[in-house]
Amino acid sequence: MRFILKDNKLNLFLKESPPESLPISSMETIPEPPLNQTYPFNKDLQHLLYGKQLLFDDLPFPLKEIQQHFENGHILYRKGISTENNKIACARCGNKDSSLFASFPCARCGEKNCMYCRKCIMMGRVSACTPLVSWRGADPDEAITEDPLVWSGKLSDGQQLASDRVKQAVIENKELLVWAVCGAGKTEVLFEGINTALASGKRVCIATPRTDVVLELGPRLKTAFPGIQVAVLYGGSEDRHLQAPLTIATTHQLLRFYKAFDAVIVDEVDAFPYTADESLQYAVRQSRKDLSSMIYLTATPNRKWQNECRNGKRDFVTIPARYHRHPLPVPSFKWCGNWEKALKKDKLPAAVTQWIKMRLDNQKQCLLFLPKIDKMEKVLSLLRKLHPKIEAVHAEDPDRKSKVQQMRDKEIPMLLTTTILERGVTFPSVDVAVLGTEDRIFTESALVQIAGRVGRSAQFPNGDITFFHYGKTENMVQARKQILKINEEARKKGLIDY
Repeated sequence: MRFILKDNKLNLFLKESPPESLPISSMETIPEPPLNQTYPFNKDLQHLLYGKQLLFDDLPFPLKEIQQHFENGHILYRKGISTENNKIACARCGNKDSSLFASFPCARCGEKNCMYCRKCIMMGRVSACTPLVSWRGADPDEAITEDPLVWSGKLSDGQQLASDRVKQAVIENKELLVWAVCGAGKTEVLFEGINTALASGKRVCIATPRTDVVLELGPRLKTAFPGIQVAVLYGGSEDRHLQAPLTIATTHQLLRFYKAFDAVIVDEVDAFPYTADESLQYAVRQSRKDLSSMIYLTATPNRKWQNECRNGKRDFVTIPARYHRHPLPVPSFKWCGNWEKALKKDKLPAAVTQWIKMRLDNQKQCLLFLPKIDKMEKVLSLLRKLHPKIEAVHAEDPDRKSKVQQMRDKEIPMLLTTTILERGVTFPSVDVAVLGTEDRIFTESALVQIAGRVGRSAQFPNGDITFFHYGKTENMVQARKQILKINEEARKKGLIDY
């Protein structure tokens, strides 16, 4: 599509564009017409666009109607692709890598080389002639529920301190890092802050890098806030266009939001792909209103953030103990020789086989982490001779969700997994082992998270975590040191009893 800017008015042309018309990215400025308070705007369009940045293709409304809303000041157009000092950028995902842009002959604008962003194309194509469309009229009417939280649980002392700090950050629109051990009950720590926000009419988003975590948080938040509409957003979600006071989303889904939320909570802020993808960090920033609070949650902040906390450059609160007042299980190291060589001969190291047989004999569920999918599938074929119901999961497994649920329902005695289950999933009583802990994929952070799968429930606060290896690594040593240090801090603060 093409536009003509004349007398500070922007006219849109889809077909038979005049020769003087231009793609929107070629215009120096885009006018923002004054808001016409008497214009009878479409409430369905308002609900769809409020707090979002969408493409015309995402809007099931005639272009003429959208343009009328723009001319009456209710809609904002922004350049999808911008160029400044010969540097190109995508306004939706923040991509500035020239290798991630391409051009194509565009039927809409008639340009032979219409530039588009490849980085976020899975959300729909943003091109040089594509405006990003947002709502700038009145906010939708929202029914405010006083004290919507319905939860009868009790917080531990460590949780209560963190809960108070989260609530304070929400009220004062500040940033806060909640540095809490695995299994500390971080979700419950958020309840009072979310409750305060919702009761005052604020919109809240809990974002996390992984779909598994979104699917686990959704039911928990719906139970805690039964009178509040909750949107659960991930790839293929049916809630994509749902306008809700409380949103739980993968960080990828935030690419569609623009100045939407009064409070943004990023869970597992150190997890892949969020840490490695600047566009996801950009999406989180864009999804916040100018005046808003930002809460980060993690058990394993990176070294930079740890130093900022210690040097007083970052506001933070720690929860160094689990709510059940038991220490974190400390991993033991067991050398198992060249396990990959043994695997080629259809064998597993004796120490590993012994560990697994003991769990199967005692009917104790267990997880076995492996560094590579092909190795995992080979191990699975060997272990199924011990028990036919043993399963394996990885990121591309179409049955991943159902297998995890079967594990929760105790239909599976043992689950083999890649690092996809290192965080965000809880099984009440499991022992955990890592085979090939020396692999570089098992970072200090990943190993702390994997160890954190053990002993999470009050009924089963203990368990075994074993790192089988073919040579100790610095990551292994630092992970155990970190766990021991956290336990020491918890004891000094009187937060553990055992």
